Amino acid sequence: MSADQPVTVEVGLGDRAYDILIGSGLLSRAGTEISRRLPGTRAAVITDANVAAAHLDALKDGLEKSDIQPAVITLPPGEKTKSFAHLEEVVDGVLAARLERGDIVIAFGGGVIGDLAGFAAGIVRRGMNFVQIPTSLLAQVDSSVGGKTGINSARGKNLVGVFHQPKLVLADTEVLDTLPIREFRAGYAELAKYGLIDRPAFFAWLEENWARVFAGGPERAQAIAEACRAKADVVARDEFETGDRALLNLGHTFGHALEAATQYGGTRLVHGEGVAIGMALAHRFSSRLNLASPDDAARVEAHLRAVGLPWRMADIPGDLPDAEALLSFIAQDKKVSRGALTFILTRGIGQAFIAKDVPASEVLSFLKESHPGEQESRPGQQKSRPSQQKSRPR
Repeated sequence: MSADQPVTVEVGLGDRAYDILIGSGLLSRAGTEISRRLPGTRAAVITDANVAAAHLDALKDGLEKSDIQPAVITLPPGEKTKSFAHLEEVVDGVLAARLERGDIVIAFGGGVIGDLAGFAAGIVRRGMNFVQIPTSLLAQVDSSVGGKTGINSARGKNLVGVFHQPKLVLADTEVLDTLPIREFRAGYAELAKYGLIDRPAFFAWLEENWARVFAGGPERAQAIAEACRAKADVVARDEFETGDRALLNLGHTFGHALEAATQYGGTRLVHGEGVAIGMALAHRFSSRLNLASPDDAARVEAHLRAVGLPWRMADIPGDLPDAEALLSFIAQDKKVSRGALTFILTRGIGQAFIAKDVPASEVLSFLKESHPGEQESRPGQQKSRPSQQKSRPR
């Protein structure tokens, strides 16, 4: 794939539809692509120190070719940047640059920067134009698409934010070559998620081709484009997550609880790793509830292990809060509705569904079975097998 022939995926939202461009060399074309859609505007670039060191000069060159002289706001890297303090810093920086409502906020980074910058764009001057230039695999296949923005609270992840759609997403596959392998693996978890939701053929393709995706050949762009199509289809049907967009949260309810339990410390657990463990737990929990075959859970776990991702709580370094504390994080998750626990569960590979009113007692029992500390406290005990009479979530 050449820079002259990026793949275009449209997010169909009527008069708010926008393109996702996927290909190599897109940083050099950023100004051209932005000016084509938003002519004559000024811009602020929100980035982090790591991305700035590796790629900011290339982006600035690409913008300046179209006479866009950006104001740059550089933040610390890491999940803890998604905070009220850094949101205030971005808002103040955009206002200090005297940008107007019709100007552009450009998110240039991974999911953290995209979520934070998008939230700022959604609230400054009651809503500014917003462009996503994601630099991580996770952001390219997931968080940059769909308009979810926000920051974390001490009470949970992504609990403060708005829906604010971008005007354009530029996914330059070349920038992924500079990603640390751990970050690339973390993004891969989100790639696999789309296969596990409703595209079993895609998951099977990843099982066969994941090494080529990692190596950076045409399979990488092919996988990113397929993931973007999957997400674009869901967003076009359910922009504000009142229905089946919730399926995109497969693995996230367990994963967000584990992230909160580790204080969003990237040393121990990054978001995509939490999603990987969460997806494995969701499949194992579905098996425990007699909704799916344990063979499907084993297949998911085997693939995550093959690519080097964590797949169980025991893979998280250090101690975790007990099962009751993890359940309290789950109960705080924004996918709870009127106190009832809602999970994305599965009837098999590519057969995810929204399970409402999941009994908290079942979740707690499963967490105790899965928690390494709980397992160690019961030496020699065998895990109880699920009863065939267990009630199934609807």
